[in-house]
Amino acid sequence: MDNETPKITQAMINAYDEYTHLTLDRRRFMEKLTQLAGSGAAAAAIAPMLAASGAKAEIVPANDDRLTAEDVTYPGANGATMKGYLVRPKNASAPLGGVIVIHENRGLNNHIKDVARRMALEGFNALAVDFLSPEGGTPEDEEKARQMFSSLNPSEVAANAEASRVYLAGISGANGKVGAVGFCWGGGTVNNFAVEFPGLNAGVAYYGSQPKPEDVPAIKAPLMLHYGGLDERINAGIPAFKEALEKNGKTFEIFVYDGANHAFNNDTSSARYDKAAADLAWGRTVAFFKKNLA
Repeated sequence: MDNETPKITQAMINAYDEYTHLTLDRRRFMEKLTQLAGSGAAAAAIAPMLAASGAKAEIVPANDDRLTAEDVTYPGANGATMKGYLVRPKNASAPLGGVIVIHENRGLNNHIKDVARRMALEGFNALAVDFLSPEGGTPEDEEKARQMFSSLNPSEVAANAEASRVYLAGISGANGKVGAVGFCWGGGTVNNFAVEFPGLNAGVAYYGSQPKPEDVPAIKAPLMLHYGGLDERINAGIPAFKEALEKNGKTFEIFVYDGANHAFNNDTSSARYDKAAADLAWGRTVAFFKKNLA
């Protein structure tokens, strides 16, 4: 391999997506990656590039003096205590809309906290929620966190999202309007949240699984849906979702980013991050929230 950067193919990215979302366990993933890469050494070099790295630099420092950030707890559904990371702009001149930031299937990590700080700098009260709170919270071990998601009930997750909305709408300096943005597992959670609770004022789902077409009539919130053009697994659900949204007269926008993969917004994953797509989607997301949460 010399000192050259190993070549990452679409097949390798697809294998990683299968590992993180579907049926491959770690051992079988590495076996498949070794086969694709040509050697165990090459696979060992490529695997960290496919994964998200917690060591990547923050876009907005945790101690940014334009923001106030704190860990918070508040009542969840069914007696649960929810944990979150609340970030607010300092010296806001008027009450602000709120945005719930919903993590991928790794739980609440430093990257998602960073996204919350970015959102706060756009002029919102941002709450990054730990949806593993009822299970004791997000563990340090990312592999363990991923496995914990199988025990979560989608309706209970939606109820905890609603509890988070109620909390964020009621904090000091809030104007009462709350939207939600989610990524991967979080994108599917935003869609399900919109189905189950009419109080959500706006929803943005990044490469999230779609609700059943028969559930779409219950949606009240305007939606913005971002998809990576190469994300065949998730994109298979777009046509039925779009048809149901149109048939039921819902307010929505769908954007598919050509050449971008699942998780294209996650800048801690060097193989899948697509800066051009991420920047365009972020600009659209912020404008959408400013329109609907003012």
